[in-house]
Amino acid sequence: MAETLDKRRTSEHARDLGIYDEDGFVDADFLDRLRSLVKAEKAAALIEMVEPLHESELGDILETLDAEPRQNLVRLLGNSFDYAALTEVDEAIRLAIVEAMPNQQIAEALGELDSDDAVYILEDIEEEDRKEILAALPFKERIRLRRSLEYPEESAGRRMQTEYISVPPYWSVGQTIDYMREDEDLPTSFAQIFVVDPTLKLIGAVELDRILRAKRPEKIEDIMHDTRHAIPAEMDQEEAAQIIEQYDLLSAAVVDADERLVGVLTIDDVIDIVQAEAEEDIKRLGGVGDEEISDTVMTAVRSRFTWLLVNLATAILASMVIGLYDATIQQMVALAVLMPIVASMGGNAGTQTMTVAVRALASRDIDLRNAGRIIRRESLIGLLNGVLFALIIGIVAALWFQSLGIGGVIAAAMVINMLAAALAGILIPLVLDNLGADPALASGTFVTTVTDVVGFFAFLGLAGWWFGLG
Repeated sequence: MAETLDKRRTSEHARDLGIYDEDGFVDADFLDRLRSLVKAEKAAALIEMVEPLHESELGDILETLDAEPRQNLVRLLGNSFDYAALTEVDEAIRLAIVEAMPNQQIAEALGELDSDDAVYILEDIEEEDRKEILAALPFKERIRLRRSLEYPEESAGRRMQTEYISVPPYWSVGQTIDYMREDEDLPTSFAQIFVVDPTLKLIGAVELDRILRAKRPEKIEDIMHDTRHAIPAEMDQEEAAQIIEQYDLLSAAVVDADERLVGVLTIDDVIDIVQAEAEEDIKRLGGVGDEEISDTVMTAVRSRFTWLLVNLATAILASMVIGLYDATIQQMVALAVLMPIVASMGGNAGTQTMTVAVRALASRDIDLRNAGRIIRRESLIGLLNGVLFALIIGIVAALWFQSLGIGGVIAAAMVINMLAAALAGILIPLVLDNLGADPALASGTFVTTVTDVVGFFAFLGLAGWWFGLG
């Protein structure tokens, strides 16, 4: 989402207004003044207070306000509301604001936004309303937005900005500079000028600093370079972001299947993508899907219920393992006291390994070539941690229950379960990834099941064998 120099200046002005407190949260006094103006329906004062803010700052305010004052604020701001702020808020808040607006008003607002921001807002709107909004836009804008929306969700084509500067190779530097100065329909912020043939096929690019240093008579084709990192529009946005990150690019051309230039991904898009993907992985590791903090209670319940149900099933499986050794536990109460320690340590160790593995898979740091080395590394870590904690808990248990046997049994079970946890934490995400499943979404439940089952089997089985119980 592009940020202009004017917006950066207003951000400094916002800090002068005391919008944020010393901890970085929206200031309580500022919010109280804002709520008072909203309640009093003082539109002019609200506009004066809010209009200078950067879109991200206005987004923070919208997320902090309750539903009713938030809707009233947007209504009172009217045409002075910065619709780019909708790209800075949770989906639930964005939809609530948009659904309260007439489609014609939304269309007028989208016409003032960069294409990537407009697509970001449009993609969550109901299909019927989206068609009506697009129909109200000028033909050129409507075609560009429709083309972006036709690309898959979370693809480079969906995230790209369709405003870019392209010139033919035979133009001179002087012609190019004059074109950039005179054409008011060009993007306000850019780092590259792309070079295309008559069919819009991408053939090269020129950095802006190279243009500024070249003589006016020089030809563009003489100073351009090949675009070695053009991104296919169908490519997943995370993979596209990794390419831009790897090669330290400020922007990258996006091309269709025929290698025609269709858009550009900029560094601010990449930051948004990286943040969104990291947030998605964290949520999926916790089994909460696409839940937002602003979602309703029932939405959150539906989001979490499925994986809690799966967890219940795996917990029953672990309980069934314990049930196999109920006679053993009845004869030695110490086993019931110590059982949770083995399972808990294994679960935590498995989660540590799984987190590292899932992140490495997401960043493409693990593949078939180095998987064996990573598995050996994690196994050794699990084994060494198992030995260290076996010594600690073995001594504690032996002193606690005055029994070297108890200490030895739990120590051996700890080594076995910590090794199993390490293997499960690395192998389960790898297998799920190779099967095409999302390792972030499903690994946690399976890893916990493995560590619980192995931990209980190891501890109770060893105890029954050593003490002759059961």
